[in-house]
Amino acid sequence: MQATLEQAVKLGLREEEFEQIKQILGRTPNFNEVAMYSVMWSEHCSYKNSIKWLKTLPREGEKLLVKAGEENAGLVDIGDGLGCVFKIESHNHPSAIEPFQGAATGVGGIHRDIFTMGAMPIASLNSLRFGNMDHPKTKWLLKGVVKGIGHYGNCFGVPTVAGEVYFENCYQTNPLVNAMSVGIVKVGETVSATSHGAGNPVFIVGASTGKDGIGGASFASADITEDSAEQLPSVQVGDPFEEKKLLEACLEVIKTGALIGMQDMGAAGITCSTSEMSAKGEHGMIIHLDKVPTRQHNMKAWEMLLSESQERMLIVIKKGREAEVQKIFDKWDIHCVEIGEVTKEPNLKYYVHGELVADVPAESLVLGGGAPVYTREFSEPKYFEAIKKFKQQDITVPGDLRAIAYELIQLPNIASKRWVYEQYDSMVGAGNTHTNGPSDAAVIRIHGAKKALAVTTDCNSRYVYADPYKGTMIAVSEAARNIVCSGGSPVAITNCLNFGNPYNPEVYYQFVNAIKGMTAACNKLGTPVTGGNVSFYNQSEEGPVYPTPTIGMVGVLDSLEQKMTIGFKNAGDIIYVIGTMTDDINCSEYLHHIRGVAHSPAPHFDLEEEYNVQHATARVISEKLINSAHDISEGGLFACLLESAMVHGFGFHVATDANIRKDAFLFGEGQSRVLVSVNPHIHAVFEAELKGIPFAKIGTVNAIEQMTIDDHNWGYISDWKEAYDTALGKLMQ
Repeated sequence: MQATLEQAVKLGLREEEFEQIKQILGRTPNFNEVAMYSVMWSEHCSYKNSIKWLKTLPREGEKLLVKAGEENAGLVDIGDGLGCVFKIESHNHPSAIEPFQGAATGVGGIHRDIFTMGAMPIASLNSLRFGNMDHPKTKWLLKGVVKGIGHYGNCFGVPTVAGEVYFENCYQTNPLVNAMSVGIVKVGETVSATSHGAGNPVFIVGASTGKDGIGGASFASADITEDSAEQLPSVQVGDPFEEKKLLEACLEVIKTGALIGMQDMGAAGITCSTSEMSAKGEHGMIIHLDKVPTRQHNMKAWEMLLSESQERMLIVIKKGREAEVQKIFDKWDIHCVEIGEVTKEPNLKYYVHGELVADVPAESLVLGGGAPVYTREFSEPKYFEAIKKFKQQDITVPGDLRAIAYELIQLPNIASKRWVYEQYDSMVGAGNTHTNGPSDAAVIRIHGAKKALAVTTDCNSRYVYADPYKGTMIAVSEAARNIVCSGGSPVAITNCLNFGNPYNPEVYYQFVNAIKGMTAACNKLGTPVTGGNVSFYNQSEEGPVYPTPTIGMVGVLDSLEQKMTIGFKNAGDIIYVIGTMTDDINCSEYLHHIRGVAHSPAPHFDLEEEYNVQHATARVISEKLINSAHDISEGGLFACLLESAMVHGFGFHVATDANIRKDAFLFGEGQSRVLVSVNPHIHAVFEAELKGIPFAKIGTVNAIEQMTIDDHNWGYISDWKEAYDTALGKLMQ
C-alpha cells in the first residue's frame, strides 16, 4: 500500500523530502520505505543541517589512519604498531525521559562502535549536564544517569576513568549525556563497516530484536516537550552481560579472517547497518526479515527495520566460512542467524515470508549519498546585547574573600564529583593510573606496551554561550592543556556537538561559529577531528540549552615515567603560574553563581598565547623541572591551589598582585594558565627554560596544612577538603 504525505510528515519527513523520495524510487513509496527514509534522513542519522559545516573541520593529520566519517569511530596511530580507536556520542533525549536506560545504552552503544572496528575498549569517559540542583527532577535525573553509566560500565568491565559534570538552569528539562569510549587495536587488524562480494552471506548476531528503541533516531531529532514521556518505546533497553559476550565473540571472529565487514546496529537499527554497509561497498543486499530473531511475536516489517534494540551487530562473511563463524557465536551462546546475502545490484530488498516489503537504493538513504543537505540561515543572538553592556568596574570587590572562596568551592560545578565517580568502577582492567596521583587528564596504561594514553572530555558551555567562536577554541585548548599538564602530547579529537533547534537562526549562529572556533584551535594545536556526533534539538518550551560542543581528546605518553600529577609534593617548593595573570572575572563561576551576573563576555583567551604556554609546559615537564602541574579553569587560581594542596595535605602561602583586583586574581578564569610547583634549588633553570613566556612567582608550599593569602590565615586544608568533598553529596540528600 502506498504511503501518504500525511504519514510521511507524521514520521518527521518534510513535504519536499517526500517528493524527493518519490523521484528517487520513480514511484510513491510504501509505508515501510517511508519509515526507513524517515530515520535515515532524520537529523540524527543524516546530519542534513550540519554536514555542510562539518566538512570544513580539519580532518587530516599524519597520525590519522582513517579520515573522519570513514568508519564507526576515529583511528589514530600511537606508535609501536598500535592504534587508538575512540569516539564520543550523545544520548540526551533518551536520558531525559528514562535516565537509567538512556545513559546505560549510551555507554553500550559507544563501546560497540569501538569493538566493531576490532579494538578492545579500555576506557570510558563522559560529559554530563543537568539543571538546578535545588529541583527534585535534577536529582532524579542525576541519580538515574549516574546509576545507568555505572551499571553498564561496571558490568561490561571497562573502567570509567574521567568526565565532567555541570549544572545550569538551561539543562533543566533537557540534560546532556555524552559518552566516550577509547580502545586499542594493532595497526592493520581493524575491521571496516562494509559489504562486498555478491553471494556473501549476511548475518545478524547478538540479542533478539524487540520493539524498544523504535524511531529513536527520529525521537532524537525533535524538541523535548511535555508529551515526550509518551515516547518511552523510543528508549532502548541494554544488557551489559550480553554485550560482554558479543565483544568476545566478535573479536574472536575477526581473528579467523572470515569477515568481510561488521557494523553495530545503533540508530535506525537494521535499516542503518544494511544501507551504510551496502552503500560503502557499492553493493546491495537481499534481507529476509522473517529470519530475524525477535523478542515479540508478529512484529511488523517496519518495526524490525527501525528497532534500535541493543547488543546487535550485522556481519558479512566470506561464503563457505559460515560454519566456523557459527561455531564461535554458539560457544558464546549468542544468536548468529543468516538473514540474507550481498547482491551485485545496488538496491536493498527486504522480504517477509517471500513477500517483497521494501525495495530502495542503498546509496539514497545514507549521509553523503541521497540524504538531503541544507543550508540554514543564521543571525547574531539578541542576548549578545546584554553581554556587550557588562562592565567589570560595576562589580565591587567583596571585603570577605575567604567567605566567598568557601562558598565557591562548594558550588556544584566546582566541588568534588566524588558522589558521582565513587559509583563507577574506575580500576577494572588495571589500566587506570589514578592511584599514582591524579592528573588533569586520565592516564591509561597500555598493557604489553611502554606507552600510555592521556584522555579527557572538556567544554565550558557558558564560555561558548558568551562567545561561540572563542568559547569553542577554549574547549579544544583546555582539552589539550589537560593532556599536556598530564605529561602527554595531544593527538586528535572527537566531538559531540550539542545545540538547540537548527531552524532557529540564533542557534545556528552558535553552531556555525563553534565549528569555526574548533577549526582554528585544532589547526593551531595540531589535533585533527576524527569524527563525532551532532545532537540538535536540545531544547524545551523554556528555550535551547547552552551551545555545548564537547571535546573528547586523546594524547600519548611515550612512557608512564612522563606522567605529571596535580598534587604539591614538597614543602618549600615555589609556586608559579605559567601564563598571564589577567584582571578578568568574565564568565567565571564566581561572577555567575556568586555575584548573580547572567551575561558577561568570555574570559581572556589568545590562541597564540595558548600554543606557547602549552609548549613551554611540555618542555619543563619533559626536562623534569617541575613537581606538579594543574590547569587553571573553573573557580580560578584559588580552586586550582586548593586542589593541588589537597592531594597530599600540604598548605601554601600566596601573595596576590596589587595591580590586579583580588577577586580576579583568586577567582578569575582567564585562560592559558598552568599552576606548577618547582624545587627552589632549580628555580633559575626553570625560569630560564620559559624563554619569554609570561610567568608569575606567587608563593610557596607549606609543610603544615595551612593556607595563608597575603599573610592572612585562611584555615586548614583538611577543613576545606571536607567541605569540597561532601558538598555534592549533601545537595543530593
